[in-house]
Amino acid sequence: MTSQGWGLYETGKRSGLFRPDVQRRLTAALDATPADLALFEAPALPGMASEGRPFVHAAGPIRRLPLSNDDLAPWGVSGVVVEYEPGRWPRRDQGCVIEMADGALRVRVYEQADAETLTVRGGPGGLGTRERIARSDTRIVSAVTARLEP
Repeated sequence: MTSQGWGLYETGKRSGLFRPDVQRRLTAALDATPADLALFEAPALPGMASEGRPFVHAAGPIRRLPLSNDDLAPWGVSGVVVEYEPGRWPRRDQGCVIEMADGALRVRVYEQADAETLTVRGGPGGLGTRERIARSDTRIVSAVTARLEP
């Protein structure tokens, strides 16, 4: 991880540091587990105290959805479970779960949106396929926050 990337986590400008997949990579780099790090107690550094402010989770409850096909390979394949947060809007090139007006769920990679359409990649044609979905055909768009490998 670059120092610039870590700085974005520290300032809260990049979310996802506590996603399970990110925790696994970070703890693997330290040859530890999240439990090992929770047991480790270091003296507080000046200016690093929380000053009694509790951690507040931003969006709604996390939901899980297993992928049943390889439409998003290599981003996600059959058997991968995606975690997503209803109410959290995705960033460009981030996975998203789209609940359609008819109740169907689509997992895609977000590109952009305007007042009338949502542009995503993925689906039966693979990641190279762009799909434009009318906003009136969608109920909610949610950001994928983790991909859990089987």
